[in-house]
Amino acid sequence: MMTTMIMRRSASSFCNRRTGILGLQSRSRIFFSKNHLGLFHGSSQSSNQNPSKSKSRDPQHPFDVTNLGDASNMFDKMLKQGRRPSIVRFTQLLGQVAKLKHYSVVISWYKQITLLGIVPDAFILNIIVNCFGRLNQIGASFSVLALFFKFGLQPDVTTFNTLIRGLGLDNRVDEADSLVRKMAFFGEGCKPNVITFGTLIDASCRLRQNGRAIQMLRLMEKYDCQPNVVVYSTIIDSLCKDQLVAEAFKLFSEMESKGIPPNIVTYTSLFLGLCKSCPLTEATQFFTEMSSKGISPNVQTFSILVDTLCKNGKLKEANQAIDLMTARGMEPNTFTYNCLMKGYCLQRDMNKAKGIFDLMLKKGSIVDVFSYTILINGYCNKRRMKEAMHLFEEMTRKGMIPDTVTYTTLIGGFCKDRRIDDAQNIFSKMKVGGPLPNIFTYSVLLDGLCRNGHIDMALKFFGELECSNVDFGISPYNILIDGLCMAGRLESAMDLFRSLPSKGLKPDVKTYTILIIALSTKGLFTEAEALLREMEEKGCSPDSVTYNTIIQRFLLNDELSRAQKLIQEMVAKGFSADDLTTTMIVDLIAEGKLDTDSHPVEKKSE
Repeated sequence: MMTTMIMRRSASSFCNRRTGILGLQSRSRIFFSKNHLGLFHGSSQSSNQNPSKSKSRDPQHPFDVTNLGDASNMFDKMLKQGRRPSIVRFTQLLGQVAKLKHYSVVISWYKQITLLGIVPDAFILNIIVNCFGRLNQIGASFSVLALFFKFGLQPDVTTFNTLIRGLGLDNRVDEADSLVRKMAFFGEGCKPNVITFGTLIDASCRLRQNGRAIQMLRLMEKYDCQPNVVVYSTIIDSLCKDQLVAEAFKLFSEMESKGIPPNIVTYTSLFLGLCKSCPLTEATQFFTEMSSKGISPNVQTFSILVDTLCKNGKLKEANQAIDLMTARGMEPNTFTYNCLMKGYCLQRDMNKAKGIFDLMLKKGSIVDVFSYTILINGYCNKRRMKEAMHLFEEMTRKGMIPDTVTYTTLIGGFCKDRRIDDAQNIFSKMKVGGPLPNIFTYSVLLDGLCRNGHIDMALKFFGELECSNVDFGISPYNILIDGLCMAGRLESAMDLFRSLPSKGLKPDVKTYTILIIALSTKGLFTEAEALLREMEEKGCSPDSVTYNTIIQRFLLNDELSRAQKLIQEMVAKGFSADDLTTTMIVDLIAEGKLDTDSHPVEKKSE
């Protein structure tokens, strides 16, 4: 009796210190002390209602409920029965409603049941834990854990898997990790299984915590828990998305050596990683090898191939890939066609791009906002703003809502076409009834104003931007400094540059390079070189662009000794002369104006 009282008091204090059971704040942190673990472990031994050992029943069926209305009628009918149904029947119904994703309704009905004096069982408590987790109310999920002990019930691995999933969905992976490592203290039935580890690995990979995911993979071996293809594929996919392809292939070899056959998901992830990080020939070779290993590419795999070929200008091969997939009975989806359409836009072949768009409409494929934006961008790049605006108006007539990228694309197109009034008009429409502009939107319009000679308008617009709550970093300052330099207002550009530290901003390599170009163009070579030294002293290392730019300006203005010194410095730091710099150096050597000993190309050939 005393043990039971202590157990209940501990469970209650564990999850119910402030707001009552089922009412904890969703962001409360979860801590497990050794005392709590000991009490919970002890209670599990004394419990006589372990769900794994209770009489067999399936709480998921036999209610045939397909909508909330039918479920609500059934619930009301059950409440009005003279002889109340058992908790089993309520559990079956609530389980079905949870499958319909009406989590708040499930919790509300559960509270009504308990008010009638019906004692919950472990099955229904697991359902409630899941519903709170789905609603991102993690504290409340853990308060249900206390109810297990209050009613003398034993949580099982399903209970903890549900809690871990909830923590993962809330990005609280550290706490989920801690809970996994403590599960075994709650009894034999709470030992982590492949679902436990898979859930935490999935959450870790979503947050790009690949190291933790691999740690969990190794921990599975300690718990004698065999990872499956899903676990390996999840980590491989995350590594490939982070372009860690070599590490992904190590895991691929490991799973094969353990006799775990990779599936199409595994291969597609690796193929995507190769497409992002490796030469095209290596990626296409891997694609070919898939078939020889009995793995048939699916629509997603083919779409990745089409996208990669288009980005590399291989439109003929991309069309052949689509022909191959249709010959195998697979229909290209919206993503596939969007990739092909974007490929034609990159080639500036708008007739074929529009042809793909029309084909999508003819085939009944879903033409989405991204489809329209791709085509709008293609027209904007060719300064065919009439067609771009026609598409913009067409998509709104069809009930589609243009997103930030669509509006920003149009603003950039009008700026390129020197139609600043139209660009500002689109921006105004966006602010009034469209999506919120982002930093890229502001930057595009600011750059357009500067490049079209509207520097005073740019300064006014920038002042409004500074007064807003947008956190935009150094990028817009670089645009405005460059605009001031182009407008011949070098002193104002330097003043803005010197004011950056007072704004909490640190100039980057682009900031310094812009000003070094401007100073060199003005013939202020001493000042340009001084700024180059300053950037190094401030911890901002010059890059290849910086060196090549200042060297070219010095060479153009016969500052040959300075240029020769910078060439040697550039090579010593591992940078190479670009094509223009190389041509200038070769010409000057031919004219006998430059010493061949300091020429980087000559040194490489030795």
